[in-house]
Amino acid sequence: MAVSEAVRKQYVPSIGIETHVQLNTNTKLFSAVGNDARGALPNSLISHIDTAMPGALPVLNRAAIGLCVRAALALNTQPQKFSRFERKHYFYPDLPKGYQITQYEAPIIIGGYLDVPEQHGSFKVGIERANLEEDAGKNTHPENADYSLVDLNRAGTPLLEVVSQPDIHSPAQAKAFAREMWLTMKYSGVTDGDLYLGQVRFDVNISVSKDSGKLGTRSEIKNLNSFRIVENAVAYEIGRQIELLEKGQKVVQETRGWDEAKQKSLSQRGKEEAQDYRYMPEPDIPPLDLEDEFIKEAGKDSPKLPNDYRESFKELGIDPKNIEDIVSVQDMTEAVQDIKTKAGPAHARRIAFWLHWKTGIYEEEGRVKPAPVATLISLDRMIKLSQMVEDKRLSSTAAKDVFYEMINDKREPQEIAESKNLIQVSDEGEIEKIVSEVLSQNAKAAEDVKKGELKAIGFLVGQVMAKSQGKANPQLAQDIIKKQLGL
Repeated sequence: MAVSEAVRKQYVPSIGIETHVQLNTNTKLFSAVGNDARGALPNSLISHIDTAMPGALPVLNRAAIGLCVRAALALNTQPQKFSRFERKHYFYPDLPKGYQITQYEAPIIIGGYLDVPEQHGSFKVGIERANLEEDAGKNTHPENADYSLVDLNRAGTPLLEVVSQPDIHSPAQAKAFAREMWLTMKYSGVTDGDLYLGQVRFDVNISVSKDSGKLGTRSEIKNLNSFRIVENAVAYEIGRQIELLEKGQKVVQETRGWDEAKQKSLSQRGKEEAQDYRYMPEPDIPPLDLEDEFIKEAGKDSPKLPNDYRESFKELGIDPKNIEDIVSVQDMTEAVQDIKTKAGPAHARRIAFWLHWKTGIYEEEGRVKPAPVATLISLDRMIKLSQMVEDKRLSSTAAKDVFYEMINDKREPQEIAESKNLIQVSDEGEIEKIVSEVLSQNAKAAEDVKKGELKAIGFLVGQVMAKSQGKANPQLAQDIIKKQLGL
């Protein structure tokens, strides 16, 4: 049955999200093999440790621990000085050892929170824990084939699994949290964050209850890799659970998958509990005991986080939605901040719109297009172009044309503008002559303006621009028109 909005409002959804963050170390978590499998041939980035050869001993990657320290600080907490690893047993073709090395009893991060912006303000989501673990390999299932293939390139990839509290209560909030977690981990330097390649993945746990103080039976939807999919999956699952309860049926605790084509979740298996995995201490890796000096060194020079930039960009005087568009692309954000520091908010605001116009955002696909423009054009050249607009030597439209040319043309913006015949005329005497001609040739429009029909002034300005071949400063032209008409 379809669930009405009135029925939905009787239930309180509670959503917790587990975020699997691939750490951007050079090598894997326990082996000296490259950690970047992008474009690599299947099973070309593996070692005797990844394939669990007899006698193979793991060696913990020190750099991964440093990134966990950064992640803890970004999540508004401190790393645990003491943590240890366990073996989590399950049997699947992409896990040669028959167990995953992870953290269970004593994870490297406990507590913390994330402030998540939304349309009107923000909401806080608590972090329960974050544990360091190795990833498994990948099974592929060729179409129309009766076999599956196993690629172990990802086996041993370092992951930080960040588990939130069930402080999320709507599909929109789930999407906002997933995006903010992704941004936070990217900005802190913990991950490269390519969602398309699975460098950040989300498992969502959803339950509904009529009692706001009591959680319902939860189901988990695994391996979601875009913010839009997180939102859609949560919305579907809330509706599915409410429909079951309204029919007098029970929600089963289980793991479900998301079918993007059908826009629905599908049952995969019953949800395992801790005892199902037969956790045992990892005998080959000693417990971690972090020294204060290590924590201090790993956390020093931590970069600015998204909320730091949002606060700074309030001085630009632009809409919060525009600020979010900027913050979505880290290269662009850093460029705008550098311009604000060097040249002030007015130039930063103008250049931010140019960068966003050229870069484009692909948030709906869970990815953003990189922003090479911010590195292809030096900040000094961008500021010089902005100054030309400030000085009314270029119109905003002409400045966009020059900006586009500057990507491949290394000349100064003044030279490019002159070569394209775009420099505005701001000589009052010259514009006054053109305005006099336009008014004499368009007496009716001039009379309409005198009568208070100020819309007609746009027509007259257009005529001035046409006669000047687009070079006249339009604001100056409008002022002179009003002056000559005695307004």
